[in-house]
Amino acid sequence: MKGLADRHRLTPLALAGLSLAALVMVAPLLWTVALSLKSNAELMRDSGTAFSAPYTLENYRAILQGSQVFSWLLNSLIVSLGTTLGVLALCSLAGYGFARLEFPGRRALFVLVLLGLAVPEQAVILPRHQLFADLGLHNSYPGLILPGLAAPFGVFFMAQYFRGIPRELDEAALLDGASRWTLFWKVLLPLTWPAQATLGVFTFLASWNDYWWPLISATRSDRFTLTVGLASSQMNYAQTSGLGYLMAQAVFAALPILIVYALFQKQIVGAMAGAAAR
Repeated sequence: MKGLADRHRLTPLALAGLSLAALVMVAPLLWTVALSLKSNAELMRDSGTAFSAPYTLENYRAILQGSQVFSWLLNSLIVSLGTTLGVLALCSLAGYGFARLEFPGRRALFVLVLLGLAVPEQAVILPRHQLFADLGLHNSYPGLILPGLAAPFGVFFMAQYFRGIPRELDEAALLDGASRWTLFWKVLLPLTWPAQATLGVFTFLASWNDYWWPLISATRSDRFTLTVGLASSQMNYAQTSGLGYLMAQAVFAALPILIVYALFQKQIVGAMAGAAAR
């Protein structure tokens, strides 16, 4: 055991390299937080004073008192949670079907689903825009949520996880008189919690950070998500609101993402390790 631990111990050079890489990765976040704590008047004179006192919470106080960030935050939460729940439901069902059921054309259909990974979103943006315009779904929550439900990677991920569960569980449950739905809902689905947590976090992050489709579909400010709303603030009000105010908005918008990742960090690591083992 001691020899195994010695082999996995980081050398000082490797530790220094990893520390430097971590610093490079976190530097933009530290810069953003520092700017958000500076007064706008001082930043207009010199933004190089970000890491020197004095600091102030005035920019965050301005957000809490009279900003549209809260409405944009609510829109992003509704869209991201709706997309995440829909993806988890559809991908779990599809993954179970591809992994545990036998039906004509299963392999061909699975390949067709995987081909969706090769189609960039920009390639279908025009027909999607026309379709949603004909259905009157622009500037609505369904219009922002529905495109995100097409998740071929989620189907593949869940199918691979279901394939790793022993089939003896299916046989035992069916012999006890369980239906296919009972087998899926009460026996197999609880075993996929790590994979669902991982897929849910990745889907939530992708939906929360999505800018391309909300920019096209949401043309009213009351339907802006955070990404579109903050971008509109930067384009229209950067000079009047100030750089510190914009950075405070960015930090405020990033807090839910940090909370989600902190809550599900163990599940993410466990699911990715399990998927790699499979």
